[in-house]
Amino acid sequence: RMDLGECPKIHDLALRADFEHASKTRDYFYDIDAMEQLQTFIADCDRRTEVAKQRLLETQEELSAEVAEKANVVHEYAEEIGKKLAKAEALGADGFVDESLKLMEEIDELRKKKAEAEEVYRNSMPASSYQQQKLRVCEVCSAYLGIHDNDRRLADHFGGKLHLGFITIREKLQELQKGVEERRSQRKMDSRDRDRDREREREERDRMRDRDRYDRHRGSRRSG
Repeated sequence: RMDLGECPKIHDLALRADFEHASKTRDYFYDIDAMEQLQTFIADCDRRTEVAKQRLLETQEELSAEVAEKANVVHEYAEEIGKKLAKAEALGADGFVDESLKLMEEIDELRKKKAEAEEVYRNSMPASSYQQQKLRVCEVCSAYLGIHDNDRRLADHFGGKLHLGFITIREKLQELQKGVEERRSQRKMDSRDRDRDREREREERDRMRDRDRYDRHRGSRRSG
């Protein structure tokens, strides 16, 4: 679970309606603000992922390159099973039974391959070392995943709100990053145009104030 604290923004449907109405006549470039916010969020997640990886390197028993590669094969099969199982359950819940059953058939094949990979991995080390939980870090949400995690645990992870939420955020960030430089240039030009407009308005107010002052001065001289 991510501890993000309370959102500093105001979430109000009435304000949203006002914004949507105002956006029809002016571009507020909030997509750039959103992109920068998501960029910071994902950068923080990736930083935590690297810290977690480093912590595992320091605390877990180091494996040889050959054994580590065999462990990675098991991890990859396990992750694929977890992802497909979560998807199959979601399809079944939405009424797509045939599609769900087809995925379950694929999962059965993956389970066989995973069992074979586990046997190869088990035979590559002493039994005492094999029993130790070998962890890796999820590249999407920075959660820990274990090589001995069962399918249910992995499906809960890959189908969970946190993991799926990070997928949505990363996809949205990629979408917003497309053409962001052009949008930033547009925002800069828009800002310059508005600055010029404000300057012209200020100059016009100054001229009107000077004209009023001059008219009052002339009026006072005539009356005198």
